[in-house]
Amino acid sequence: VPAGVSVEYDISNIEKKLIEASRTWRDELQSALVERSGEERGNDLFKQYGDAFPAGYQETFSPRTAVIDIEYMEKLDHQTRMTMSLYRPIEDAEDTLRFKLFYTGITLPLSDVVPMLENMGLRIISERPYAVSSKNRTSIWINDYRMIHPKGKSLDIDAIKEIFQETFYRVWHGFIENDGFNRLVLEAHLNWREIMVFRGYAKYLWQTGFTFSQNSLEDTLYTNPMITRSLMQLFSDRFNLEHTATPEQIIDQKIMIEQALESVSNLTEDRILRRYLHTLLATVRTNYYQLDADQQYKPYFSFKLESAKVPELPLPHPLFEIFVYSPLVEGIHMRGAKVARGGIRWSERREDFRTEVLGLMKAQQVKNAVIVPLGAKGGFVVKRQSALTREQLMEEVVTCYKIFIRGLLDVTDNLNGDAIIPPPNVVRYDEDDPYLVVAADKGTATFSDMANGISKEYGFWLQDAFASGGSAGYDHKKMGITARGAWESVKRHFKEMGRDTQTQDFTVVGIGDMAGDVFGNGMLLSRHIKLLAAFNHQHIFIDPNPDPEKSFLERKRLFELPRSSWADYNTEYLSLGAGIYPRSAKLITLSPEACAALGIEIENDKMVPNELIKALLRAPIDLLWNGGIGTYVKASFETHLEVGDRSNDALRISGNELRCKVVGEGGNLGFTQMARIEYAKHGGRCNTDAIDNSAGVNCSDNEVNIKILLNDVVLKGDMTEKQRNQLLVEMGDEVAELVLTNNRQQTE
Repeated sequence: VPAGVSVEYDISNIEKKLIEASRTWRDELQSALVERSGEERGNDLFKQYGDAFPAGYQETFSPRTAVIDIEYMEKLDHQTRMTMSLYRPIEDAEDTLRFKLFYTGITLPLSDVVPMLENMGLRIISERPYAVSSKNRTSIWINDYRMIHPKGKSLDIDAIKEIFQETFYRVWHGFIENDGFNRLVLEAHLNWREIMVFRGYAKYLWQTGFTFSQNSLEDTLYTNPMITRSLMQLFSDRFNLEHTATPEQIIDQKIMIEQALESVSNLTEDRILRRYLHTLLATVRTNYYQLDADQQYKPYFSFKLESAKVPELPLPHPLFEIFVYSPLVEGIHMRGAKVARGGIRWSERREDFRTEVLGLMKAQQVKNAVIVPLGAKGGFVVKRQSALTREQLMEEVVTCYKIFIRGLLDVTDNLNGDAIIPPPNVVRYDEDDPYLVVAADKGTATFSDMANGISKEYGFWLQDAFASGGSAGYDHKKMGITARGAWESVKRHFKEMGRDTQTQDFTVVGIGDMAGDVFGNGMLLSRHIKLLAAFNHQHIFIDPNPDPEKSFLERKRLFELPRSSWADYNTEYLSLGAGIYPRSAKLITLSPEACAALGIEIENDKMVPNELIKALLRAPIDLLWNGGIGTYVKASFETHLEVGDRSNDALRISGNELRCKVVGEGGNLGFTQMARIEYAKHGGRCNTDAIDNSAGVNCSDNEVNIKILLNDVVLKGDMTEKQRNQLLVEMGDEVAELVLTNNRQQTE
């Protein structure tokens, strides 16, 4: 200041600035907490978090931001281990988002989080972790992600914040799948449940043989968000009871969507969107709007289709099919008519279980020719099997089975006397349809009581007649009824050759093991069986010259041993040159005795397991007994692709290669129909699986009909449930004889 010039200073302002300059980030945090939460609560939070934030956090975020983050961290406890915040700082561009995850314990691995965010349609630019060490709290991590839209699209954070966070939360906890469908949150502003509709239909379309991959379906919906939203609106207007559209309005919506499709230039995208449209319109019921006991929407999605209206569906068309989708399980149930029956199986064919079930339903229709008009069949796959022990896997199977059964009953009418009671919150586009009966099948032999428990929980009119074979029904494995029925076919084939299976020795190669219902029971139906070889998914069993009586007793022991395998066979009873080999072996050394008995000619004494199994199927024996799972014989002019059982392509032979005299098909789909014809034209003796193994279905039919009749008597008070159950037991032998009589007559 020049000499002689006086200057006036704003002392109070200078003091204020000095105070501000001397205040630390920590001091500002305390003030902000008190301002936000009041003096008492603010000071309590400050005591806990005042020294909690690391220097890196303090350099990046203001104290006022920390106050907001503290509110998120305060929501964490032993039950809630994660909270989150989607936000955009004022200075960031419109195509940018920031996402904070608040998590107790260790920091979140990038490899877990990044794929989830990328599947939601974002590119991750950076990630910064901050460890917050508050007093009296488990260590808390804040992971801050900076993300952009890959196409530079402006993102309306107010419109997507809630549905984005809810979707991420459910993906993280495994409640929904982590895939590209989740991009529809940002692109079409769909929530996780609406996305589940498109995901569920995609899984169904894949099972129908639709040629486009899931990625193609995801990309198509993502690329055409307006049409995607229109499809969701169509679904809502058809099935939401609160605002169901009129038929005229539905037609108008269909026309509007078809007009929008005219502007889709890509032919693949056009085909995919039209298939979605027509499959939505073929849907006649869904559980999508149903609530559970806690008044929450159900975590799985089931829909009932009028099959003939689904475009390009493989023949034959069931009358109806119900598809059940969840992150844990996918399954389908098909019926050829309103009154139709068939079992529910645990399928291992995740890629094409609908093809498997459709083939079984076709076989069921033939079986049911002497029972009820047409057949039914159901199957489900367990989607999360990796790294599970056997016990854990069985628990998962039970969980999936229960979800599947609930999904079926969710969209099935009930009966009260003669009155039809539609399922709650279900719009119906078909006629009254209260008849749904299931049964035990492969992998579900002991599940009938579970299904009947769910039936009673739903108040379903069939009660424990819903699933045959339970504790108050006929246990097919204990009765051995399916195998006994198939054995009638075997006995007749041999009788026509002038031989008696019950008094004369005969050679057998089998598919299965003694723990199985059909294989195990079948291999105990004659004491004159000489089982030269058998295989299942684990082992190959070879016994070149078995003693019929000793081997019979050992098979009986294995049958009665819980969860037995061929590895449990007592080797003392094996003949010279025998062996039990794991299918996982690189090479199997065969004895001269085994080669001679099974007609195997090889230059050296070693074979890989798959080639050995093919050699067993070609063996010159009396009987090939199929009690297992899989299609092992096709016609010579058929391709493996036509068979539709990819897992057994490496084992399959042709019908003209078989050298056995008789085939007994205790299991389903062991041969293609063309293979049976080719085998028979070359002198073999066989029926179809539908003829051979119809006894189980027939037995179930008797049980269900008896229960329907007697349940009415019980309801009227003229009989107790205990008396009914006792009567069922007393009728068991008579029911079995009625069933076997049908089998004998069918073989004629």
